[in-house]
Amino acid sequence: MKPVVFLDRDGTIIEEVGYLRRPEEVKLLPRVPEALRLLKEAGLALVVITNQSGIARGYFDEETLARIHERLKELLAEHGVELDGIYYCPHHPEEGCSCRKPKTGLAERAAKELGLDLKRAFVVGDRDVDVALGKNLGATSVLVLTGYGRRDLSRLLHREGKALACVTPDIVAEDLWQAAQKILSRLK
Repeated sequence: MKPVVFLDRDGTIIEEVGYLRRPEEVKLLPRVPEALRLLKEAGLALVVITNQSGIARGYFDEETLARIHERLKELLAEHGVELDGIYYCPHHPEEGCSCRKPKTGLAERAAKELGLDLKRAFVVGDRDVDVALGKNLGATSVLVLTGYGRRDLSRLLHREGKALACVTPDIVAEDLWQAAQKILSRLK
């Protein structure tokens, strides 16, 4: 059983554009490949867990999403980084599925399929749902301040807006590079 870092996609690994619809819009955030390489070299599995309600909303289809994920893998491969998996929820938030973050369905499926140790898991993302997923899994939650991170940190700290109640990240990091450094320090 391998330790794992579950990674949000938009705003964490790639630029947040709001319902990403075209592979050519995929742009890695600064220092992401270096951060992922460090985590991989430390023996951690890298698994993307992403909510993609744009499918249910009719903004794009699963074929388009597959092309977007292929582009993401290509960009990372150019830097010598390979993901262990990409798992997504295609459902509308009101469908009540078990796979939409902050529910644990996707992470549990990935753990079963890839032989991952959920007791040694980290969840990294820019949204309150990522922090809540970490809490729901019993994992270490890491909020990055890229994407929606700054906004959601304020919501989490002040319990305002639509933020999920009673979730506070275990780690706050400026970006994925700093998150990787903090994760590695916890492994020592």
